[in-house]
Amino acid sequence: MTGFKSDFLNVLQSRGFIHQCSDFEGLDALAAKGQATAYVGYDCTARSLHIGNFLTMMMLYWLQQTGNKPITLMGGGTTMVGDPSGKDETRAMRTVDEIEANKASIRGVFAKVLRYGNGATDAIMLDNAEWLTKLNWIEMLRDIGRHFSVNRMLTMDSVRLRLEREQEMSFIEFNYMVCQAYDFVELSRRTGCRLQMGGSDQWGNIVNGVELGRRMGTEQLFALTTPLLTTASGAKMGKTAQGAIWLNADQCSPYDFWQYWRNTEDADVVKFLKLFTTLPLSEIEKLGALQGAEINEAKKALADAATTLLHGEEAARTAAETARRTFEEGAIAENLPTVEVAKSELDAGLGVLNAFVKASLVASNGEARRQIKGGGLRVNDVAVTDEKMALTSKDLTSEGVIKLSLGKKRHVLVKPA
Repeated sequence: MTGFKSDFLNVLQSRGFIHQCSDFEGLDALAAKGQATAYVGYDCTARSLHIGNFLTMMMLYWLQQTGNKPITLMGGGTTMVGDPSGKDETRAMRTVDEIEANKASIRGVFAKVLRYGNGATDAIMLDNAEWLTKLNWIEMLRDIGRHFSVNRMLTMDSVRLRLEREQEMSFIEFNYMVCQAYDFVELSRRTGCRLQMGGSDQWGNIVNGVELGRRMGTEQLFALTTPLLTTASGAKMGKTAQGAIWLNADQCSPYDFWQYWRNTEDADVVKFLKLFTTLPLSEIEKLGALQGAEINEAKKALADAATTLLHGEEAARTAAETARRTFEEGAIAENLPTVEVAKSELDAGLGVLNAFVKASLVASNGEARRQIKGGGLRVNDVAVTDEKMALTSKDLTSEGVIKLSLGKKRHVLVKPA
């Protein structure tokens, strides 16, 4: 559908957020009145959210900017169950203490993108543990479970794909979609929420909530998903050889976050500028017209804007200057990511493989060996050729650090503690 009446859907469409919607016309009419209260759920499976979550946070951002109300739903209850979507095996069960710790660590990131408060369009944060942990089993089966067809549940991708591969699915996982569907109904009753948004892998779970709401007598509910993000090369968005790109600064420094965007493939620059920045489309169009080496200026603009949005202008400026000094001047910039090691380790000789693992530049000694064979690892800008090499205090530069490099773009400083 094109030619929306609402600013909300027009913005999402023009910036590439829309994949599927349960009823474009109905949702458009609701949003045009400024009456679209919408939520995205975030399970607390780790201490930080990642770039995939950043995408749905941006959907909530534009919802708020166009005069509607966002809800961030913490999955304190659903995390106890575990979402089977996209998984080949049952998620590890987390304790209540682990979930609470993750929840506390995650909470702060939302306020960097959304405005919270008591106003009509101010965001609110809720936790589904508040109602899911209080459900009575028999009442849940009678009042909620009776609306679900097992036949239909077995056709959901999260279930069907696991069964087709003859991989075990636990009963608790099978019930995740019921919990998520009930969240939608409960939020509708409590807050008037009528839209759930998420990634395309959540479509089935979200539509279950729309259908459950219809059966339980809520106002019409709506589903809206964003495309599964991949890079131009086909890689999953937000994944690197070193792991996920986290949103919390203590798990992915602003410098590494900035570098991630700076290293974007040429073909992805415009797409990511639209999705992960608030730059006007007219400015993005100009950046997208840059050719050849000039495309690097567009990549820097992407890195600056995305990092500013999440970590603030000062952090983005510092990251950009660190990169400039490192790559253009060849200097050892003090704001490069740093890992501390005990002075006694250096005195005794720190194995080069272990050093690169400690610096999180590689995931394992085996990966470090492969990088050495390919000429990918350097110490103080000198290629590592001997995997048995040991780093000692003699390798400290005049700045009192040892510079470890993976390729030309990833650097970490080792500093004696």
